Amino acid sequence: MPLARPAQKSLQHRTIASAVAEELRRRIVDGEFKSGFQLRQDALATEFSVSRIPVREALMQLEAEGLVKILPHRGAIVSELSMEEVQELFELRALLEPRLLKASARHLTEVDYDRLSQILQEYSSELRAKHVRRWGELNTEFHKVLYQHARQPRAQAIVGGLLQECDRHTRLQLSLTGGMERAEVEHAELVRLCRSGKVSAACALLKTHIEDVGKSLRNYFEEHNKTT
Repeated sequence: MPLARPAQKSLQHRTIASAVAEELRRRIVDGEFKSGFQLRQDALATEFSVSRIPVREALMQLEAEGLVKILPHRGAIVSELSMEEVQELFELRALLEPRLLKASARHLTEVDYDRLSQILQEYSSELRAKHVRRWGELNTEFHKVLYQHARQPRAQAIVGGLLQECDRHTRLQLSLTGGMERAEVEHAELVRLCRSGKVSAACALLKTHIEDVGKSLRNYFEEHNKTT
C-alpha cells in the first residue's frame, strides 16, 4: 500500500502535464504564441494553477514534437517554422507514406471506408466553417486510417510523429495558401482510387499531394521573407 501514493502522484502529474501540453500546443498551432515567444514556467504554472513539475513535463513533450525549443539561459521558446524544416518533413512523408499506403490499401474494409467518408464529411464542414483547429486533426486521422493495415509498425510510428509535427504546417498551408479545396478534392480521390483497387495510382497521387503541400509552404515562406 505505501507504494500506491507515489505511483498515483506520478500518474496525476502525467495527466496534468498532458492537459497543459494540449493547451499550449493549441495556442502554438493556432498562432496565439508566435515563433520565438518565451514560455515561462512560473507564469504558466500560475495561469494553470499547477506546480512547475507538470509544466516542465509539458514543455519537454512539446520539445519532442518540435513545437518548442528549450535553450540554456533562455528556457523554453516557441520554435520557428523554417523552410529547411518544412522541406525535410515533407520529403520524409513523401518517401514513407506511399509505401505504407501500398501495403495497406488492399486490406481496407467497408468499416474503414465508412470512417474515411465520415472524416471527409467533417473535414468539408470544418473547412466551410473555418474551424482551423480541426483541420490538422482530421488530416492526421485521415492519413492514419489509410495506413492502418500496413503492418509496418516502425514506419507507421515514424509517420505518426511526422504527421503530428506537420500539424501546424498543415493548418498554415490550408489557411494561408488557398489549399483547402484542393486538399478536399485530392483526399476524396485517394479514397476513390483505393476503393476501386487502383493502388498504384493512389500512391502516385499521395506522393504528389504531399510534395505539393511542402512546395506551397516553401513558396509562401519565400514570398513572406521578401516582404519582411
